[in-house]
Amino acid sequence: MAMTATRTLIAPGSTPTPPRHRRSRARRAVLGIPSAVFTTALAIIFLYPLIWTAVSSVGPRAGTSQTDGWGFGNYLALADYQAGVWVYLGNSLFVSLLTVALTLLLSLTGGYAFARFDFPGKNVLFLVVLAILMVPYATLLIPLYVLLNAVGLQNSLVGVALVITMFQLPFSMFMMRVSFESIPREFDEAAMVDGCSPFSALWRILIPAVKPGLITVGLFAFLTAWNDFFAPLILINDSARMTLPLAVANLRGQVQGVVDYGATEAGVVVLALPCILLFLILQRHYVRGFMSGAFKG
Repeated sequence: MAMTATRTLIAPGSTPTPPRHRRSRARRAVLGIPSAVFTTALAIIFLYPLIWTAVSSVGPRAGTSQTDGWGFGNYLALADYQAGVWVYLGNSLFVSLLTVALTLLLSLTGGYAFARFDFPGKNVLFLVVLAILMVPYATLLIPLYVLLNAVGLQNSLVGVALVITMFQLPFSMFMMRVSFESIPREFDEAAMVDGCSPFSALWRILIPAVKPGLITVGLFAFLTAWNDFFAPLILINDSARMTLPLAVANLRGQVQGVVDYGATEAGVVVLALPCILLFLILQRHYVRGFMSGAFKG
């Protein structure tokens, strides 16, 4: 019987791709087209208003401070409004940084206690903290106004930061508790065997492990405090203590109710830039923070 041998020549260093794998890759590429189109359209929908605002803030428009050619007349008008844009930026920065510091301190210690210690009423207390989310924001501002007035913090940037911190605590406490619970308890036990106290174990071992969660909590607190309009509107009476969102809102109708669209657009750009830059810098940690505890156990 004659036997026929078939030989396939393959280039050195190359690996043949099975037809099944090629079809699988082609199928995934085809099925990924609708997803790519959808995400691109969604990005355009979200980015277009911001891009349009940025372009309009430097473009010529009748009735604004930039009527002829392209320039920064609207930004100059914003800078010269009442106390000046730098004062309002400083007020917003102070409120935001104080809110971030208080939120990180309270959520870090609270989340550590809820995740690592057992004490009577732990779950009830945690539910009470989360219950703040059930109460509408606006309904608490008037009682808080009365309370802050009684302790001398009404018309104070510190009072505004305290109010915003209180409304940030439910999410922040939940986030940090989940982050701590995603870390095995063996880490704490090994540190204490080596002579660490609970506080030392928290500082040296656990805080580096939950850094993505801390960054997520801090980023949320900053964005909320930086863009908050309602709390300064109710609590601040002095124009020199206004935050930037409140100043931009007042700028809109400064001349007999006529809206200065150019200066308003410039204010929106100034408000948005720190948020965009901060998010772009921290987005990797932000995503990791949300994934904390997702694959626990």
